[in-house]
Amino acid sequence: MLSGCGWENRLIFHPSTVIARTPRDVWLDYQDHYFTTSDNVRLNGWFIPHPQAIATMVWFHGNAGNIGDRVENIKLLHDKSAISIFIFDYRGYGRSPGNSSEASVYLDAEAAMEFVRRQLKVESRDLVIFGRSLGAAVAAEIASRHHSRAVILESPFVSISEMAKVILPWLPIAPLLSAKFDNLEKVGQIAAPLLVLHGDRDEIIPFEQGQRVFAAGREPKAFYPIKGAGHNDTFIVGGAAYYDRLRSFIETGQ
Repeated sequence: MLSGCGWENRLIFHPSTVIARTPRDVWLDYQDHYFTTSDNVRLNGWFIPHPQAIATMVWFHGNAGNIGDRVENIKLLHDKSAISIFIFDYRGYGRSPGNSSEASVYLDAEAAMEFVRRQLKVESRDLVIFGRSLGAAVAAEIASRHHSRAVILESPFVSISEMAKVILPWLPIAPLLSAKFDNLEKVGQIAAPLLVLHGDRDEIIPFEQGQRVFAAGREPKAFYPIKGAGHNDTFIVGGAAYYDRLRSFIETGQ
């Protein structure tokens, strides 16, 4: 059950095991950590502390690559929004062994939260849950279970079945999928202040899906369209206004 359907998981998850860059390549101090899931899988992650941090972000990345592909984004977010960051790889990504499924990434996410709270000593009032793309679905699941200061979902989709209709409109596979990753169902269970961001030129996940996820969320909540941004360049196209919005939301919850 945990492994899920092989063809389905290969359709959803596109990991790389090669860590091409680390935060040191962009002159950031960081800690390389390993931690273990409840089913005994040893995962790898990085903690990048900020000396004047306003909060600590737990970052759930998307379905492709690994944490090494997020180094430029980590640098900008760390410096411009003044936050400490913990980012990790799901099983099968980077230095984390195994194969991912919907069930397994939730176990991995729970282990990451446990590590941040117990080992890094981060209190709920200082914790920000952040997810992008597929990671937004993981973040929504975790945010529905845990208290936090704020929840930020960037470029979220409605569900895997809705995305299947977008990506493969000629192939009616949606009824065959066991994976749900249902943001529309889970976002209404999030009690913390919610920020949804989405590029208005997203070529992979339609902008309107982000709007639907936002509409299903509870107050307090805010929606921030990133003008001119596609799916993978939000943190670049968004510019200073993007980082200012993240910081102000983390600080005020509005």
